[in-house]
Parts: sequence; structure tokens; C-alpha cells
Amino acid sequence: MAGKAVVSLSTGMEDAEKVGVVCDGCPPLPELFKRSEAAGGTYFACPVCFNARELGATQLIAGAELQGTIPMWNWIGDEPATTFSY
Repeated sequence: MAGKAVVSLSTGMEDAEKVGVVCDGCPPLPELFKRSEAAGGTYFACPVCFNARELGATQLIAGAELQGTIPMWNWIGDEPATTFSY
């Protein structure tokens, strides 16, 4: 299937079940990151949320960028995109 996908996480490790890190048979997060990177995935972290939590740039995962809604919409462009929200 060709096309773009956007995965939106409304929570983090404080709700581990919602982000899929505590289930039998689930691949570990580093494996999921490798799969995403191999497929050309990129990571946008909401700068408003990031800064509100007073996080530092070293706390971003490899390949992540502080980007907001407008850069996400620009990335999607006029193509259809499948969205997943957790």
C-alpha cells in the first residue's frame, strides 16, 4: 500500500498501555523505531508540549524534530494520508 501515514500519540510513557509498551508479544520500542526508520519514517514532536514539559533537546529520540501542526500538514501535502491516534 503506497501513501502516507500519520501516527499521533496523545500520551507518553505515563500511559504505557496506550502507547503499546506493556503487552505480551508486542515488539520492543527500539524494534518499532528501527522498522519505522527503515520505511522512511520521521518523527515530529510538538514543540508546545515539549517546551511546556521543560524538556531538553537531548531528550528527543534520534531522528525526531520539534515540528508543529503546520509542518505536519505541509509534509502530508495534497496526498491522502491514513491517520492513527493513540
